[in-house]
Amino acid sequence: MVPKCSIKQALDQGMLQLSHKDTAKLECEILMSNVVKKRREYLYSHPEYLLDATEYSNFNSLIQKRASGFPVAYLTGSREFWSIDIKVNKYTLIPRPETECLVESVLKNIETESKQKILDLGTGSGAIAIAIASERPMSQITAIDICPYALDMAKDNANKNNVSNIDFLLSDWFSEINQTMFDVIISNPPYVESNCPGFISGDIRYEPRLALDGGSRGMDAYIRIIPGAIRYLKPGSMIALEHGYLQGGMIHNCMSDNGYCDIQTIKDYAGNDRVTTGKI
Repeated sequence: MVPKCSIKQALDQGMLQLSHKDTAKLECEILMSNVVKKRREYLYSHPEYLLDATEYSNFNSLIQKRASGFPVAYLTGSREFWSIDIKVNKYTLIPRPETECLVESVLKNIETESKQKILDLGTGSGAIAIAIASERPMSQITAIDICPYALDMAKDNANKNNVSNIDFLLSDWFSEINQTMFDVIISNPPYVESNCPGFISGDIRYEPRLALDGGSRGMDAYIRIIPGAIRYLKPGSMIALEHGYLQGGMIHNCMSDNGYCDIQTIKDYAGNDRVTTGKI
């Protein structure tokens, strides 16, 4: 028989198991909220709430998985991005806060009521496309991915968030785009170097390698996207790419070599190079 355990007691036990993580308290609260199906505020106002046997077992199971490195977002099945709840699974990359910088850089170049045609390359969970679509409802977005299971999740997320101005397309980068021309091309492609130790021992080992592995220098996707995008961008249009914090210079040079102008690299909230934009 499982002994009675309050929310506070279970959280304290969980934090001990995750004490090696800087965000142990937050992660425990997120997992507990998921188990009891309540907002985190409830945990503070009802610390004495006694978990039943199933809740207690489920919470401990989640804590054990998290202690082994399994990402919180996969344990709960969702992640907040741009104040939008995005469902994720093993086929989709977990949206990161720094990717909101990519969304911001695009929105600054699109007037609220403008009717822009936007291409999101490698949409994954659809987080970027949905964020932009919700902020610019007059624009039309084409969101592509090579993984059909990721596209299914992206479609579910769009429906869940009542976003209808996105067309989803199965495509290997530009392979199925045909002759469509766009005002903006945006992408958060794979940019982690293949020999990154995180693929062996870090949390990213649980995420789809296809969405992360950018080759030996992390540049494989950019070498295809940057020159390829020229055929699909209208004159004066913009490309915006997320990248690793050490890749800004390489992305800048690649854009310059391919004839882009007005190239700018934008820092994320931590002060690291994160997004590079250019124009045709």
